Amino acid sequence: MRSIRNSSKNRLALLFGLLAIYLFLVVVPVAFTQDATDTEYRAFPKIGSRNAAWIAAQLHLLFGSFILGVPMFAVVIEYVGMRTKDKRYDKMAQEFIKLCMGAFSTTALMGGVLVFVLIWCYPKVMNKMTGIFGPTMIFYVFLFFGETFTLYLYSYGWDRMQGKVSKMWHLFLGVLLNVFGTAIMFVSNAWLTYQTSPATMDSRHKPIPLHNEETGEFIGTLWQAVNNFTWMPVNIHRLIGNVAFGGAIVGAYAAFRFLVAKTKEDKAHYDWMGYTGNFIALCGLIPLPFAGYWLGRDIYKFNQTMGINMMGSLFSWLFIIQAVMIGVLFIGANYYLWSGMTRIKGGEVYARLRPYMVGIIVICVAVWMTPRTLIATAGEKAAMGGPNHPLIGYFGLMTAKNTVVNLIILTTFLSFLFYRRSGKTPAVGWRKAGNIIISGIFGLAVAAIVTIGLIGFKVETDFRVEVLTPVQVLIALAVLILVTAIDLIMYRKAMRSSDINWGQMSDRSQYVLILLAITFTSLMGLMGYARSGLRENWHIFGVMPDTSPDAFTPLLADAVNVIAVIIVIFFALVGFIFWIGLWGDKKKAKLANLEAGNAVGDD
Repeated sequence: MRSIRNSSKNRLALLFGLLAIYLFLVVVPVAFTQDATDTEYRAFPKIGSRNAAWIAAQLHLLFGSFILGVPMFAVVIEYVGMRTKDKRYDKMAQEFIKLCMGAFSTTALMGGVLVFVLIWCYPKVMNKMTGIFGPTMIFYVFLFFGETFTLYLYSYGWDRMQGKVSKMWHLFLGVLLNVFGTAIMFVSNAWLTYQTSPATMDSRHKPIPLHNEETGEFIGTLWQAVNNFTWMPVNIHRLIGNVAFGGAIVGAYAAFRFLVAKTKEDKAHYDWMGYTGNFIALCGLIPLPFAGYWLGRDIYKFNQTMGINMMGSLFSWLFIIQAVMIGVLFIGANYYLWSGMTRIKGGEVYARLRPYMVGIIVICVAVWMTPRTLIATAGEKAAMGGPNHPLIGYFGLMTAKNTVVNLIILTTFLSFLFYRRSGKTPAVGWRKAGNIIISGIFGLAVAAIVTIGLIGFKVETDFRVEVLTPVQVLIALAVLILVTAIDLIMYRKAMRSSDINWGQMSDRSQYVLILLAITFTSLMGLMGYARSGLRENWHIFGVMPDTSPDAFTPLLADAVNVIAVIIVIFFALVGFIFWIGLWGDKKKAKLANLEAGNAVGDD
């Protein structure tokens, strides 16, 4: 036990050392940046300034997303364990937080590297940003202190705070940890969104510039700069995305532990954890396209040229790749759900519906990834009558894509509904009527969504963006809420034909969980490139031009290469954290066995 306590002290000392480095790299350079107005740019050796900042920022964002997303559902799982008095939930939530402990130090280190790169390579830009957001940067440091201390109290107080009252205080620490983490994300989002949309909004949701058009001088208030045009959409999009990403990563961790497990008990535990991670990822993935649409709509409102470049010009093929990746996420998540039914006796009842549902998802994904303008030879364009195919070209329009996205979401929700019902028989007498009502809700919703999508081909873009697409979103959300409420009531006291046979999943299903984590990470990297690239040759769009040697938008092929390097580094670090966790568990198991043997010897 003494060695375990010493190990804890060493980790605590390591974190405080990293924290000191991080604060040194943040506070000291920011203070000196005020005098760095003579130098505009410095070159980073070998790889260039932009690539250095890109790699550091994306790695910091990936680890930050993980440590912000995981505590959100860890607290919920711990609360469920407290209410149900099931220690398995408590153990799983604690294991999730242990993963955060390893990732937290890496996040702080990557943040320090990022600040160093930005201060060194872009002193003029940082001077401008600190002049506007200086108070929020000081506030950020205090929030980071708060998150650090709260995370350690929450993690190391887990075993000690097990009484009823102590557990409530422990849950309070978990909630406070999430408050600090969310606040950190909101503050840092203000900086990056201001670079994209340096304007506030009036009562009619129209942009109001915050800089003098002639001199470029900032003429707004700090709150207006924080609450800029795309700040809140990015906050909501990232909040949901962090939950989905965190679920995918812990699902991959559980898959890794499942594959290396030696006992049935361990396989059962990590199978359950993998299911939980996939469920959490699905809970984030389903509303994520809605939040993405909100962000895209506000970008279009802020600047129509930027919106057109995003979806119909400069980055249009990037969004085709995005559609392919999101298709992989939905197909993979559905595959895992349907595979999971094999561990439940009675799940085979729904197997006959699987080909139809998979077919619907595949067709919808095919529509979603269809480009408006096809890459074709001169002869092919002449045969089509232009760059747009007379039939397939319609699938490239946003009204078609918004329609199929909603259909994919409803189909995935139906898959989860079938999984939840597997092996259960409702005890209520109105179950047939309930199924008819649920079927009617799905049928009417699909008909309404498809009809609105067809109408969208014939109306003005502004009407479709402002009215029709939000109505489609509201219909899909209404189905999720209404059907969930009805189904919970129907199956509240349902009779179960058998227990779930945890641990009886194929290795192939675990590889799917790992694939989902890699796809999520790749998607975040690509969307980071799109968000930053929308500014084109501006540090602050329309205010501060980029006159450095890197003042050009990288080609998609170059961007993919950089993102691939980032993904390799990220998963190498994540794999190291997983390995350390596995190594630590083995060491603790040996110590526990040794102490048990000593206790027997003493008897």
